[in-house]
Amino acid sequence: MQKRITIKSPNLKRLSAASLAAFLISSQIAHAQAAGAEELAKQLSNPVADLISVPFQLNYDENIGVDDSGSRWTLNIQPVVPISLGGNWNLISRTILPVISTEGILPGSSSETGLGDTVQSFFFSPKQPTSGGWIWGAGPVLLLPTSTDDTLGAGEWGAGATGVALRQQGPWTYGGLANHVWDIGGDIDISQTFVQPFLSYTTPTAWSFTINSESTYDWESEQWSVPVNVIASKVTQIGGQLVSVGGGLRYWAESSDGGPEGWGVRLQLTFLFPK
Repeated sequence: MQKRITIKSPNLKRLSAASLAAFLISSQIAHAQAAGAEELAKQLSNPVADLISVPFQLNYDENIGVDDSGSRWTLNIQPVVPISLGGNWNLISRTILPVISTEGILPGSSSETGLGDTVQSFFFSPKQPTSGGWIWGAGPVLLLPTSTDDTLGAGEWGAGATGVALRQQGPWTYGGLANHVWDIGGDIDISQTFVQPFLSYTTPTAWSFTINSESTYDWESEQWSVPVNVIASKVTQIGGQLVSVGGGLRYWAESSDGGPEGWGVRLQLTFLFPK
């Protein structure tokens, strides 16, 4: 009979224990990273979150002009910068600088590319929600005449007030943002109300699904513009940089004379700089 030989190796036991420990540590790190990405996604759904971000939002719209033959690309550059005002308050700076390219909007015209007018908002916002769980902010809004052509913006100074209120419960974020702008002197009368209700759902894997409307009522022409947007986005990393990448569709439920009609497209890329 042959005798069975058993080799006992303490090194093998140590290796197994080390492998198990490495697996548990890597699992904890992955879970923490996923939780951090989910939290960032929720902060992006909050317009007054304490998070530095630089969104680039690209919109395509068509059926524009008196004969509905025009189209428009709009790249909105929208840096958001929170500034701490002591222990209880933040000042949130939100800028929207549009870069616009149009085609065939005016009869006999070709293309036009340049800057639109800038909207600069400042929100004074408490750092903590209210006892009822509401997050809010309010402050001034400015219209800056940065447009490079009459077809791309009013080219007038304007000012008004803005405010936002929202709640975040579990994966859900819901609320609304609004402002009203009047002209300051100038040759064009401006009186416009902007209303943006929004609803967002964020998953544990940092996907966010959002529906909102970016409605504008022009009190001078007494007309509504009502695009409804449905967007999916995800927080991830590109080359070590935290970003949110997304896109979706928009539909113009109501449009002013000569404004966009039907369906459009939105793509967005946001660079994130958590503190």
